[in-house]
Amino acid sequence: MELPSGSNFVHTAQWGGQLMAFASDRSRAMLFGAGIASLLLLFNRPLLTVFRLAWSTDEYTHILLVLPVSLGLIYFEGRGKSFAAKGNLVAGIPLALVAIVLLGFGFSFPAAGLFLIILGFVLLCLSLVIMVYGGARFVSLLFPLLFLLLLAPVPIPWLDRAITFLQGASTELTFLLFRAVGIPVFKNGFVLALPGLQIEVAKQCSGIRSSLMLLVTALILGHLFLRTFWGQLAFAALVVPFAVAKNAVRIFTLSVLGMYVNRGFLEGHLHHDGGIVFFVLALGGLMLVLQGIRWLERPASPLPMVTKDFEELNSGVK
Repeated sequence: MELPSGSNFVHTAQWGGQLMAFASDRSRAMLFGAGIASLLLLFNRPLLTVFRLAWSTDEYTHILLVLPVSLGLIYFEGRGKSFAAKGNLVAGIPLALVAIVLLGFGFSFPAAGLFLIILGFVLLCLSLVIMVYGGARFVSLLFPLLFLLLLAPVPIPWLDRAITFLQGASTELTFLLFRAVGIPVFKNGFVLALPGLQIEVAKQCSGIRSSLMLLVTALILGHLFLRTFWGQLAFAALVVPFAVAKNAVRIFTLSVLGMYVNRGFLEGHLHHDGGIVFFVLALGGLMLVLQGIRWLERPASPLPMVTKDFEELNSGVK
């Protein structure tokens, strides 16, 4: 009986190892798919409620972007990465326990019930990732996985507070813009009195929908183009002043056009459908800021003379 040569034996062993790894990955994927399918079946009603809400309510439109963006990032960032994928049941249990606590609160507090239930659902999915694929794979896909938390619809009381803040800040900045160009203006709450015109910055004019879309966009851009956590955090935080400025410029522009050009601008297409124009302007400003933060993140290159002296010192020591 002829024994296989050394090279053939190595090739056979490598092929066998790859086959076992493929079988292991396939069984792991089947296990993960079965777990996700079970969770989707269990939470089908709250998930359908969320997507109906996102489809029909302007304040929650951004939720429609969360799932495709997250899955796309998971695919592109996970492609080509190799890990010794080992599930960690123990590491996934704490996250699952937190999810169960959130679900308990969700059923106890109807005002924030849907928010807490969807958070619990997402955390159960994340715990399943750790249990099946391990912590290393979870950490490598941390952003797209945590991005799924945005599926949870913000409770109405919290949303109202954000809208009230945007109303007040936009009214104040619009007032300052009129003062800056010399247009007489008086402010009383959310109402601005102008020559021959009185405008109110209502809730519908708060720009909450475009502000949330701007935040989601900034989170994605920060993840893709910024390397440091502080840079990503600063970039996301700058969404607030940009959202207020966008809204104030829109109110100011429509008011000036209504006063000096045509009153039709106050109720025309630019008023009802022109939000995308000011959104693009705000996004353009954020892109400039993004480039500035990227420049600040660049590592400082060593001075040529210092580098030369250091190399000469090393050569002398040798």
